[in-house]
Amino acid sequence: MDNVKVYKCRSIVRGRGEGEAIVSKDAMCFYLTDPKTGTVIERNHAIQGKSIAGKVLVVQSGKGSSVVQVDGFYQLWVKNNLPSAIILGEAEPVIVSSAVIVGETMVDRLEADPFEAIEDGDYVEVDADAQEVRVWKGGKAAK
Repeated sequence: MDNVKVYKCRSIVRGRGEGEAIVSKDAMCFYLTDPKTGTVIERNHAIQGKSIAGKVLVVQSGKGSSVVQVDGFYQLWVKNNLPSAIILGEAEPVIVSSAVIVGETMVDRLEADPFEAIEDGDYVEVDADAQEVRVWKGGKAAK
């Protein structure tokens, strides 16, 4: 387990999620994802064209009104295309309340800068109940 780093974090929405990391320093409006595929359709977004479904999403924060944000979360939830967990750089009320409504595992305040600790393709386990994030650099195959 030499390639595993464990970070403490703050739990926002309890639960566990794991999977391949997808990382964006851009703020995210979940309404601008395709609910059928989980693909980000927001023009000029850093992860436009990539699916967040089943991934651990590392994102700066949310953006957009509460109505569109919660609708985006809800539509992804209905189609079973939410991320497995979300790690925020900065929590803001709209994204947090939207995650609470659908029960989306969410953490913030990672003890390291999440944009330095986690890269696309890393395998990440988020345990919001234990307030821990485990990161396998380059994926879990080396576990």
